[in-house]
Amino acid sequence: MKLTSTARLAGIAGVLLLAVTACGGGAEDGDSGAALEKVNYLTSFNTFGRDAYVYVAQEKGYFKEAGLDVDVKPGSGTVDVMKLLASGRADFGPGDFTAASITIAKESLPVTAVAMVHQKTMAGIVSLEGNGISKPKDLEGKSIADQSGSTNQVTFPVYAKAAGIDADKVKFVSSTPPALPQLLAGGKVDAIGQFMVGAPLVEKAAKNKKAVLLPYGDFLPELYGNALMTSTKLANDKPELVEKFTGALLKGLQYSIDNPEETGEILKKFQPTQDAAIAAAETAAMKEYVLPQGATLGAVDEAAVKANIKILTEAGAIPSGVTPDQLVDFDVAVQADR
Repeated sequence: MKLTSTARLAGIAGVLLLAVTACGGGAEDGDSGAALEKVNYLTSFNTFGRDAYVYVAQEKGYFKEAGLDVDVKPGSGTVDVMKLLASGRADFGPGDFTAASITIAKESLPVTAVAMVHQKTMAGIVSLEGNGISKPKDLEGKSIADQSGSTNQVTFPVYAKAAGIDADKVKFVSSTPPALPQLLAGGKVDAIGQFMVGAPLVEKAAKNKKAVLLPYGDFLPELYGNALMTSTKLANDKPELVEKFTGALLKGLQYSIDNPEETGEILKKFQPTQDAAIAAAETAAMKEYVLPQGATLGAVDEAAVKANIKILTEAGAIPSGVTPDQLVDFDVAVQADR
């Protein structure tokens, strides 16, 4: 039986922000020679700067301090990450909370959220000046490239309804994450699904041509962004592991948004094909989504989850009757400051 969140997670938010002992036994565990527990982690979407915080947690020793040996592999979108978590082929991974909510409600995947990486959604559509797209309605009759099952594609019908777009008049073209900026820059498609912090990467691919951003948050400001997810089985069977991993990862997230330039260099160390300056720009832009004023790092608020469910239900994206505890394991989730 799991201990209550009050008993086991008391004070975790303050501990995470102060970067002390939330990660389990601390540095002594690494020094004692005790075996590290193996954990498999998937990034949300390839290895762009927006996912660099996991490499920061590795580089800074936060996982080792928590008694963990974390193997990081690139993910390919929310739905794919969720399916790998549900099957036990990965232990943790971030994914957009809206896309996750829709997938859990429709497919009953045994996956749950345990922390919020982004308190606001970063999802949206990116085009380039000259493509005839300056407002949402302009997307009708246009083509958008994205990874099949990605956040932007799964959430698009909800955005379309809120923005007054006929979603049936928009064509999605399946592509791998690394290819998206080049497809847009080469004129193969009119727009791409992309997190808003990806604008520097897109503009570099387009030889500094200005990006046009259509954030979903303009019409859906209540939506959460990426959530840290795991399987319901792991959350039930190993709540202490979930807490240790979450603490270590969020320490990496905090350090990243506080030190974007160093984060870019750390990402390049682990992923040499990445551009350190672009990664730093993405990380810096991500801060307002991770820690808007008054937010607690990683916190999940039940009232906010209810608001997300209401939006998705009214948009017809999920059936009525979905409850917060179907989407979030509040026994292990990071709690907001009271």
